[in-house]
Amino acid sequence: MSRLKPLVRTLGLTLSIGLVLGSTAHAQSLKLTNFQLVDVEQGRLVQGQQLLIEDGRIVRVAPANKPLQADSTQDLGGQYLLPSLWDMHVHFEGRELVEDNALLLPLYLAYGITAVREAASDLAPEVMVWRRQIADGERLGPRIFSAGQKFEGIDSLWNGDMEVGDEAAMGRGMEKLTAMKVDFIKITENTMTPALYLKTVAEAHSRGFRVSSHIPYGVSVVDAARAGLSSIEHASYVLRLGHTDEAAIAAAVRDGTLSAKDAAVRYRQGFEQHVASEGYKMLAAEGVAVTPTLIGGYQLANLDTNNHSQDVFLRYLTTAFTDKYRWRIERMGEQTPEQWRARKQRYEAEATQLRYLDAAGVTLLAGSDSAALNTYVYPAEGLHTELQLWQEAGLSPARILRAATLDGAKFMGLDKDYGSIAEGKRADLLVLKANPLADISATLAIDSLVLGGEYHNEAQLTRWKDNAAAAVQILNTGRKDI
Repeated sequence: MSRLKPLVRTLGLTLSIGLVLGSTAHAQSLKLTNFQLVDVEQGRLVQGQQLLIEDGRIVRVAPANKPLQADSTQDLGGQYLLPSLWDMHVHFEGRELVEDNALLLPLYLAYGITAVREAASDLAPEVMVWRRQIADGERLGPRIFSAGQKFEGIDSLWNGDMEVGDEAAMGRGMEKLTAMKVDFIKITENTMTPALYLKTVAEAHSRGFRVSSHIPYGVSVVDAARAGLSSIEHASYVLRLGHTDEAAIAAAVRDGTLSAKDAAVRYRQGFEQHVASEGYKMLAAEGVAVTPTLIGGYQLANLDTNNHSQDVFLRYLTTAFTDKYRWRIERMGEQTPEQWRARKQRYEAEATQLRYLDAAGVTLLAGSDSAALNTYVYPAEGLHTELQLWQEAGLSPARILRAATLDGAKFMGLDKDYGSIAEGKRADLLVLKANPLADISATLAIDSLVLGGEYHNEAQLTRWKDNAAAAVQILNTGRKDI
């Protein structure tokens, strides 16, 4: 792999796989005119406005007929202006895929995504460097919020985890992550004991961290929420709240009288919607958000009818990256028609809950869970697919847009600066050719992007995409020669 780095760097001015190269000159002030403003807070269009941007912030939102002076003016041709998107669950992973992940960073911008919440991986050292470089303007990519390494028990299933077996080790792990200046704490549940899991949640919460997590079978969702959980990652976990015996099932797993496999079966057989809805009200009262990540289950459930061989996004992924997709496909093996139906039913069961979670007042975070290990959940593009699945599940485009913009910023405590169009906020804006309040698929009809007050037209976004595709070809070709 080291033989490839000089080649990529040599061609950096052409390929721009991650450095800030070829961007538009930053004007001191920029005026945007002739647009339809998408108010994501109220879910409505606002006509007849203009924006004045200075030093990367919106300093005026004024009627279109009011005189405003600026160094440059951009007429948006009556198109739709909204805050840029946030993907609240991604992974950059694979020790052998550092370059493969790095070249994807500008693609997030090309797809209108200017912030991502990276939910830990084995590339934590690299991700932390990328986070700093992007913040300092040294690398082109979305703002990164990272958990660094996630907490797990001993002999974790995943590479790069912070494996802890007791409170002392957990405390040392907290000190390490604090020193890394992670943005939140991530915990998963494969080998960590229920007691240590709850103590880890509580300790992270007491230190002021937001805590995002899977939930072990030996811990009830109520106990996890009350321990200080900030968000549940993946909708599959909240379905447990639809079982009247959830606390008893968790206790049986804890004391060893029920296996996790048997617990999963019991949860699938005993779901009651009214019980789940009461549980969702508990989550809302405790301030626990949910990141549904529907797309992963959807893609796997539909592999019997779509092998993805014609997907355009594959041009941005190296062969080494897509080789990682095979493990899930092979693990599924030759499923029977009944098994395919069951998988589709499980997906539908999760998707159906979005309306109920929303009705209960639960904060929903829009995240793709894109990763090399998550089959056909593409970086950048995956968020747009996720939003379309939410619409199919019954949420309105307005509600979905708020989740993908303002609610993400609020969760990270940054809604004073991001997430909507208002005076004083950072000018990270997306221009669409179609109305996203009519159909959420309009988020893919991207005309241009304003990043930190700097305007990038469609041709520039296309160049970022083409540069990524060219970098993929260099990496694929170079690896064949090794």
